[in-house]
Amino acid sequence: MQDAVVFDLETTGLSPEKDGIVEIGALRIRDGRVVAEDPYQTLVRPENVWGEPLIIPWRTERIHGISNDMVAGAPTIAQVLPEFLEWAGDVPLIAHNIGFDSGFMRASARRCGLPWSPRAEICTVQLSRQAFPQERKHNLDSLAGRLGLTFSAGGRHRSLGDVEVTAAAYLRLLELLKN
Repeated sequence: MQDAVVFDLETTGLSPEKDGIVEIGALRIRDGRVVAEDPYQTLVRPENVWGEPLIIPWRTERIHGISNDMVAGAPTIAQVLPEFLEWAGDVPLIAHNIGFDSGFMRASARRCGLPWSPRAEICTVQLSRQAFPQERKHNLDSLAGRLGLTFSAGGRHRSLGDVEVTAAAYLRLLELLKN
């Protein structure tokens, strides 16, 4: 099994062009196991395409619990993204519904003049659909329940909590699909 990085974002909304990243969390997978001792986690002060501050809407704050006060002193994505890319290295990136997370990272990288070119992008939603074709729901809550996984670290809808479950789900899905 190849090494990889599992990552998750929390954002101000759903549009990579109009909304911003407010948190990034990631864990490495090395030699077929999650490396919990070396996590990547940071809050991010969101900005629009002109570098002006973005406000976290109250509806969004209710989902992930990240407030405007919490990100007021956080670094911007222009400060965080180079650090994250260096930390992640040249390995495949994994996320639950990777199109969402990768879309935000690709848009942010473009605005920062940085490349977004992971070796591969692996989606645990797609793996879940392959492993459980009879199931209708493949969101992270449903997948966690199906696999007997629980949210701990930061809890559900915080990047590190979601990443812990996604990483464990990825490894279990690979086992199921191998059989």
